[in-house]
Amino acid sequence: MSVLIVTKETFQKEVLDSDLPVVIDFWAAWCGPCKMLSPIIDELSDEMADVKFCKINVDEQPDLASQFSVMSIPSLFLFKNGKQSDKMVGVRPKAEIRQMILGSS
Repeated sequence: MSVLIVTKETFQKEVLDSDLPVVIDFWAAWCGPCKMLSPIIDELSDEMADVKFCKINVDEQPDLASQFSVMSIPSLFLFKNGKQSDKMVGVRPKAEIRQMILGSS
């Protein structure tokens, strides 16, 4: 499954109303660590068909970044059943991200 770009206009439909768990990568084009994390997110998206992976550019969507108090990027947020269930800041190994997704209830 490909990674979706989410905006303020699509957030409700793609994240809050999703039947699948959703991982959101808050990122920016100028962020070096974000560029390091991006291929990991792409790999997980290909490997985990039962999870939706999304990206939110904090420069283009400042309202969403503010709504979730994103202070550092990259930041990964996990949503299940329309509610935030976990959060991870910084570049992390693929196995750690996978564990966050599978381990959160």
